[in-house]
Amino acid sequence: MFRFLGHLGWGDLVNIGYFTLPTLPAFLGGLASFQRTLARKSLALLDTVPGDVVLDAACGRGHTTAALADKGCQALGVDLQPQQIEWARERFGHRPRVSFAVADVTHLPEQAAGVELTQGSIDRVHCLEAAFHFGPDGRRAFLAESHRVLRPGGRLVLVDITWPDTAPQTLAEMDHDRLVRSTWKFDEFDTPATYVAHATAAGFQVHALLDWTRPVIHRSTQLLGLTSRLTSTQAGRRALRLRWPGLSELTHQDWTNVTAVMQAHQALGRTASYHALVCDKPDR
Repeated sequence: MFRFLGHLGWGDLVNIGYFTLPTLPAFLGGLASFQRTLARKSLALLDTVPGDVVLDAACGRGHTTAALADKGCQALGVDLQPQQIEWARERFGHRPRVSFAVADVTHLPEQAAGVELTQGSIDRVHCLEAAFHFGPDGRRAFLAESHRVLRPGGRLVLVDITWPDTAPQTLAEMDHDRLVRSTWKFDEFDTPATYVAHATAAGFQVHALLDWTRPVIHRSTQLLGLTSRLTSTQAGRRALRLRWPGLSELTHQDWTNVTAVMQAHQALGRTASYHALVCDKPDR
């Protein structure tokens, strides 16, 4: 699956993407433009000003961290995976106001890459489409750690895949072969109500809960349906190889596996939701 997505431009960023009807034809150019749009919308919610110290939690390959630094922030990107941080440093480590470190965002050290992570030392915390990996306990711990390191009046923006409170089935029931959960290494999503409750319990005031399900989940699911129909036939595979010649490296078994995984994602996408949680630490 990752090899297939890589040929379609996935990898610079690893989020789903933000799709609007006028921009859908851009899919022929790959996924990157949609992923950059989602990153921009997520970062805009931070409402940063130059000079802010920002923690980019689970930063992946560093795109959003570098974007924060370009806005004049002192940006620290941390990730639990050393390989991700190595890639981030190679790509963006030479830029001013940006640094990267390997760290667990659910249990932060007192400092990382020379940036203090003590109580009240950070102006903004950003986490884009990563918290679903943390597990229920990890998500609560991350909210508590974010509250600890933020200064009074600071802000957390957490954008994540969620599971509707009213879903007729559980995720496990819908992903019974674990094709989705094994691909992305997670077990379950929190509901929007759970996120709000845990953020409040951590001490935050919830400024906004934005529902981005339609542009992120529903429209990407529609594209998955179209793509899985192409990957399931010889004619469709030929068409995809004409547009992305690198796909010629995929074997027949690779195509079969990609189709199965995409169809599992498509089934899940009909129920899953997607929210941006904006939380402020009270200014005492």
